[in-house]
This record gives sequence, C-alpha cells and structure tokens, in this order.
Amino acid sequence: MENGSFASIASGPGDRNGLEGERFRSTRRTKIVCTIRPRTCEFKEIEALAVGGMNVARVNMCHGTREWHRGVIRRVRQLNEEKGFAVAVMMDTEGSEIHMDDLNGAESAKAENSEIWTFTVRIFDPSSCPEHTITVNYDGFAEDVKVGDELLVDGGMVRFVVTEKIGPDVIFQCTDPGLLLPRANLTFWRNGSLVQERNAMLPTISSKDWLDIDFGIAEGVDFIAASDGAMVSRGDLGAQIRIEQVPSVQKRVVQLCRKLGKPVIVASQLLESMIEYPIPTRAEVADVSEAVRQQADAVMLSSESAMGQFPEKALAVLRCVGLRIEKWRREEKHLDAQIPQLCHFPPHLAFLRRYTAPQMANKLKADAIFVYTKTGETATLLSRNRPDCPIFALTPSTSIRRCLNLQWGLIPFRLDFSDDVESNLHRTFSLLKAREMIHSGDLIIVVSDVLQSIQQ
Repeated sequence: MENGSFASIASGPGDRNGLEGERFRSTRRTKIVCTIRPRTCEFKEIEALAVGGMNVARVNMCHGTREWHRGVIRRVRQLNEEKGFAVAVMMDTEGSEIHMDDLNGAESAKAENSEIWTFTVRIFDPSSCPEHTITVNYDGFAEDVKVGDELLVDGGMVRFVVTEKIGPDVIFQCTDPGLLLPRANLTFWRNGSLVQERNAMLPTISSKDWLDIDFGIAEGVDFIAASDGAMVSRGDLGAQIRIEQVPSVQKRVVQLCRKLGKPVIVASQLLESMIEYPIPTRAEVADVSEAVRQQADAVMLSSESAMGQFPEKALAVLRCVGLRIEKWRREEKHLDAQIPQLCHFPPHLAFLRRYTAPQMANKLKADAIFVYTKTGETATLLSRNRPDCPIFALTPSTSIRRCLNLQWGLIPFRLDFSDDVESNLHRTFSLLKAREMIHSGDLIIVVSDVLQSIQQ
C-alpha cells in the first residue's frame, strides 16, 4: 500500500462479492451490526458474516469474560488485516438494568404455567442452588416489589406475579410460560405502570461498566455503546413503556439522532423467529423495512446471530430487505420533506452552509459523492444529510475507515493521499470503475477536507 499504486486503496472482499450479482449490494446504505457470541465467534464464522455484509461486530459485556471478548476482538482485527475488510468492533456495556444470573451455565430454563419460582439476592454455589431459584443483581430487589406486582422477563417473553416475600427472597408464580435466558433483563409493573423505585440503587454506569470501558479502550474497540450514539433496543424499550408506544418512540429517536448527527441503530427482535427457523415472518420483514425507510444508520442482529440456528440467513434477509427498500425509496422519491437542519460547521467547512454537497448531488442527480477526509468529520456530515447517491469516503487512516463503516451511506476505502490531487482522483476513478461501482459518464461530486484544489 505504498507509492501511490492501486493497492493503496483498500476495501472489503464483501464489496467485490456483491458486484457478482446485484450492483446495489456494494452500495447498500443501511449498515448491519451482528452480535458475536459462541455460535459465531470463530474466525471462519466471523469471516462468513463479513462476506455476507456485516459492517460492525458487537460484543456484549453482559455475557462472557473479558478474555473471551479479547479473543473475538483480535480475530476481527486479524480478519481485517488478512482479508482486507473494514469490520468495526462495538463494545456494549451492561448498563444499569436489573437482570438474572447466568443460570449456572445453562443455555436456558423453561418456566411452565403456574410453576413457583424464587428470585433472590442470595448467591449460591452452582452445585447447591435450589431448583427454580434465580439470583438477581439488585440488592434492593425484595424491598422494591410488592405482592401482586408483575415481573416481565425480557420485556414480557415470560411473566410472573409476586405471591409472597420472605426476607431476601421473592416468590413468584408463572403466568405466561416461556424460556428464561441467561442474564435476561427484569422489569416490574404495578397497576399498569412501571415500578420506578427499582432504579434507586443502580448507578447509570456501574463499576463493572467502567472496568469494561477501560478494557475496550485498551483493546482499541471502535465504538463503546455507552457513549458514541443511540441504540433503539425495542425489547428493552418495550419493557419500559407500553408496547403500542414503541413504534412512535423509535421514529422520534431516529429523527432526533439524525438531527444531532449521532449514529443510531435499530436493534433487538428484528428477526426473532430466525433464532429457530430459516425464514422470517412477513411482519418481521415489514419491521426491518420500516427501520430502513426511517434511514437509521444501522440495523442489528442480537440473538439471531448470537445464539440463533441461522445467523448467515438472518444476515442475508437484512441485506436483501435493506437493498430493496432503499432502491424503492430512491425510485419512488419517497424522500423526507426536508433535509434535517445542520448544526455548527468548523470554519474550513463553511462552504457547505449555503449549498451542501448532498443538496447539490440530489439536485444534479449525481451518481456518487467522493469525500477525501483525514478525520472522518466531513464524511459524517455528508452521511447525516442522506443523499440519494452513494458516498465513497477515502481516508489514509485504517481506524477512521472502520469507524465510517457504521454510518449510513458511506462506503469507506483506505487511500494513501499524495500531494498530487489529480493522481488521487485518477486512482479512485480507476479502482471504482474496475469494480463497476461507477461508470464512464457518471456525474461525481468531490468534497475534501485535505485537498485544496479539487475541481468538480
């Protein structure tokens, strides 16, 4: 990757594979995040997800040890180095939720209708834990709940009602049977309202979260989900508000993040049925379509890729639905009434204030935007305005390239900039034409925060 050769531009094999069948695959705007767990943690499995379209690998610190997560992070880095991908790593902290224990290592436990279960703050040795007994992580658990309260596991996948309190133990009867999963989140409802007192003793960021954040920084993860953007986790959201409110709240969060220029991911239960079945329900496809139509930066597979039977097929569904809805939206001109108002620009980007590149590209019906950037800031601003055409982001930084891979519409490449502007443009044109990502006669808008004399 030296001396200004074509090899100095790097992109992923997934882009090349996409060109074999459907041109739009290589220019998919909506990014895909995949949660990595034991079912998808080996090198070949991660590579298969990357080839299938994964842009970001998510590690959830609520599960597994730091050493296990370190192995996943390093395998993703190895994949990028050896195969030329730009898969970013996102670390998700545990947060301040109340959750169950790890079920003593079991994959799940079945709660049957009318069964009696005990939830407690007492900690047991795995060999001495009583049957139907689960430890929770909140010291104020027994004090906050009352007889008659409803307990929702994972937003209602299993339901219990409190029948008795005995010291640190709370006795429940199962009213809606189902599978209990390790470290599932717990919420309480009383008289139709969420019990808020339960949060009194929980810090927003726990001591474990701070240690996990230090770990993530040391390992060089690209994103920490506690700070870098917003994730609309509908499972958790549905446990905190009434279920009928979830769609409107999702839409408002996506719109607000777009206005603020923050990445936003729509997550959880997108393709829940594909944990067990090879095809999704039609309702799930419609749900994914709505997230794509709202132009969220990314959609995310949670249990589907973490523990599901068909992670690659679930990924293929997200990719194909995303491509179809994006294409339909462009062809039918189902565009927002107006582009979100931009905020403060650094002085060197002041020219965008009067006539932004996305607006120009849409008005001129440009085929692509090229953006040359050292920091990624200019590419981020272009992405935020959701132009109709793809945005090819060129940067000399491998880490910036990975970070740009989460943002809507950006197709990042690594390019060693030279002092010769024409040479940089020539190399970009040649490589993208060879991959059929642009064609002779295409209209290209060029934007840069590092090259001073580019002609448009």
